[in-house]
Amino acid sequence: MSHRPFPGRRSVLRGSLAASAALSLPTALGAAPAFARSGRPKAGWGVQAGDVTCDSGLVWVRSDRPARMIVETSATESFRNPRRWHGPLLGPGTDFTGTTPLRGLPSGEQIHYRVLLADPDDPRRTGEPVTGTFRTASAKRRDGVRFVWSGDLAGQGWGINPELGGYRIYDAMGALDPDFFLCSGDNIYADGPLTETVALPDGRTWRNITTEEKAKVAETLAEFRGNFRYNLLDENLRAFNARVPSIIQWDDHEVTNNWYPGEILGDTRYTEKNVDVLASRARQAFSEYFPISTLRRPSGRVHRVQHHGPLLDVFVLDMRTYRNANSTDDQPTDAQGILGREQLEWLKRELSRSRAVWKVIASDMPIGLVVPDTGDGKPNIEAVAQGDPGKPLGRELQIAELLRFIKHRRITGTVWLTADVHYTSAQHYQPSKAAFTDFEPFWEFVSGPLNAGAFPANTLDGTFGPDRVFLKAPTTANVSPAGGYQFFGEVDIDGGSGELTVRLREQDGTVLFTQVLQPGRVGQ
Repeated sequence: MSHRPFPGRRSVLRGSLAASAALSLPTALGAAPAFARSGRPKAGWGVQAGDVTCDSGLVWVRSDRPARMIVETSATESFRNPRRWHGPLLGPGTDFTGTTPLRGLPSGEQIHYRVLLADPDDPRRTGEPVTGTFRTASAKRRDGVRFVWSGDLAGQGWGINPELGGYRIYDAMGALDPDFFLCSGDNIYADGPLTETVALPDGRTWRNITTEEKAKVAETLAEFRGNFRYNLLDENLRAFNARVPSIIQWDDHEVTNNWYPGEILGDTRYTEKNVDVLASRARQAFSEYFPISTLRRPSGRVHRVQHHGPLLDVFVLDMRTYRNANSTDDQPTDAQGILGREQLEWLKRELSRSRAVWKVIASDMPIGLVVPDTGDGKPNIEAVAQGDPGKPLGRELQIAELLRFIKHRRITGTVWLTADVHYTSAQHYQPSKAAFTDFEPFWEFVSGPLNAGAFPANTLDGTFGPDRVFLKAPTTANVSPAGGYQFFGEVDIDGGSGELTVRLREQDGTVLFTQVLQPGRVGQ
């Protein structure tokens, strides 16, 4: 591996946090600030970075009161000769959250940053700075790329359990010193209230940290915001956010289970039955709590391409906003599908334009795994595959169109990554085993959950010929994180050979499965 030897983020973070209380920092007016005292803005939810490219990044923070966001960057954690960036005024309209774009950064370098929150009426009154770091993408292929991915946080009644050390999986992911973290959706469980205790099958008791907003399903904007704040109570997650930038997508539980546009809920827990109303509130909270620049544009898109140097482009899909209604999914024609026509054409166009060696398709739902939706008592389908191993039907028609496009345009280096089903597996799709054959072989890797219930494996649909090469899943439903079965994946792209190595890992970082892929191939 020719990955550039940058300093480990864990050591950087420890040093930065230890030093932050003793630093003498300039304020917006150039005078030495007074540190956090009563009445001064505080950033107790930590910092995050996202949208990191070769020369830019986006920094996030939340204040506890109105404040002006100021970011300073430096090549070293001593912050000698820092560069200053003036951010927005944080107020109740965004739940006191905000982001500041950083541009003109050096490529392939560790960027140290600190966020100051200044009293909007007196810029000399600032809170204690909060520090973070991230590595910009390298414009040099030889430096390589490493990232981790997973999804599904605090679901099925399993929240932050202090007795188990909280969200420990973030420590294992951070230990790999990744360039970024790809979250494949279900960043919160807005439809999953938490109780203080849960009885486990072995007689033990699971204990949750609880908050007012997590006591019921989220319906109001304030309740959705509270769900995002809940996860930031975990110190492992805050520390991880401060040293690893993110690429975030969403799935269903940011709103409610298995939702689709136009749905009217029959769930008696909800007084607001219109899913479109809930989704609008959830989207606002989602855009406030993650550093995603496309959500701040007029189009407000979750789907986007994240360019990470010459080796990697990440195509982030949105399988929620444009999907048709969940059904038996066996219709012979389906123009809307799970992506919508506009997003599908966007994806085809951007894939054909990409010059990156590897093109990761970040899908918030799997392609060939049958994911049912029986919430209303009907045998509906939640994802793409419906269990009929014959020719493409329903939402499969869009996937067939995309796979055919990749083959005939000879687009190289596509790899599918996803989460959603709460176990880890590797599927190899082969036209020789498929009912639909007009595509080149490809891999789909599944990893998760981060901290949620684990479930048995879903059945495979033979339309695209998936072969389950690896699987680890429980045999019973909703196994708590105390019972294991929490997973994440690692992708390591070698700068010399261009090889892409996927490792499926357990919560503690143990490698369960490894697959090496070769660059420059349409299919493999």
